[in-house]
Amino acid sequence: MVAHRIEREILIEAPLEVVWAVVTEPEHISGWFSQSVDIDLTPGGALALHWDRHGTRHGRVERVEPPHFFSFRWVVRPDEDVTEDNSTLVEFTLKAEGKSTRLKVVETGFPDRESFEDHSRGWDRELAELEEYVK
Repeated sequence: MVAHRIEREILIEAPLEVVWAVVTEPEHISGWFSQSVDIDLTPGGALALHWDRHGTRHGRVERVEPPHFFSFRWVVRPDEDVTEDNSTLVEFTLKAEGKSTRLKVVETGFPDRESFEDHSRGWDRELAELEEYVK
């Protein structure tokens, strides 16, 4: 059976607006996630995440509800155009908790166990990098 859902939640010691910028603005995304990013932050907008070691992953922005919710689809394999059949859905939910922000990341729609396990390890690493980046 293929697992279909990764869910991670962290509390970041930074205001909501700062965390929103870190997960949606290209200059910040490239500081913790990919090496560079091109993003049209509107529903239906194009997304391209670039890594030297992993190639380019194309995607599409799905929902943008500042500063609480952002989602996108991205392809599982490099250098493919995004479709419903070859992509997963990533959702970021942000909630203020005092002077901190609770960030929940959910990714769904994996085609196989290998992709699920790879992305599961990846989110552990990337969210640790996000926390470090925000400091």
